[in-house]
Amino acid sequence: MTRVHPNTAAPFADLPSLPACCGATREGGVAVLTVWRKSLLFSCHGFTVFDAEGNLVFRVDIYGSGSAGELVLMDAAGKPLLTARRKKLSLGETWLIYNGEDADNPLYSVKRHVSLLHCKGLAHVTPLRGGSGSAGYAVEGSYSRRSCTVYDERRRAVAEIQRKQAVGGVAFGDDVFRLVVQSDLNTCLAMAIVIVLDQMFQ
Repeated sequence: MTRVHPNTAAPFADLPSLPACCGATREGGVAVLTVWRKSLLFSCHGFTVFDAEGNLVFRVDIYGSGSAGELVLMDAAGKPLLTARRKKLSLGETWLIYNGEDADNPLYSVKRHVSLLHCKGLAHVTPLRGGSGSAGYAVEGSYSRRSCTVYDERRRAVAEIQRKQAVGGVAFGDDVFRLVVQSDLNTCLAMAIVIVLDQMFQ
């Protein structure tokens, strides 16, 4: 059986500490992550994320069943990095992303794209703080097919969700996929977008 996570002992050495505004870019080259839609805790569901070396990078543990109204993105040690909360009483499905476990002053909003026409648009990510240094991101493609692209305001692809192929061409299925993040997008924010998409289109 092909291993999803060959090594969970060490943290992702190339991952920077989360700055006050998590929209800041990460130094270095492309980050290729393996996302597993499964919690490491027996009684939970969620996400477990590994880097290209098989080191544990992120985790999300969701207690209970069904859709969650709050999701906490943690590092390998369980430290909260970002929290995504579903916005109540909003037109269209909208999630707010906060730094750490803060309950005030969200950093970003992620709004599901709604159109009666056939459109590739899935969601739009909007910065909510003037110092974020970004005009926002558009997410296009199909999450159910694990084929999505995150574009910046210049229509540059800054992250992609891709199906993961095991050695020998054997597919893992929908619960294991790749997240490829360019240096122009903060890796924490990219993963936060993924977990919100999962709630919107699960």
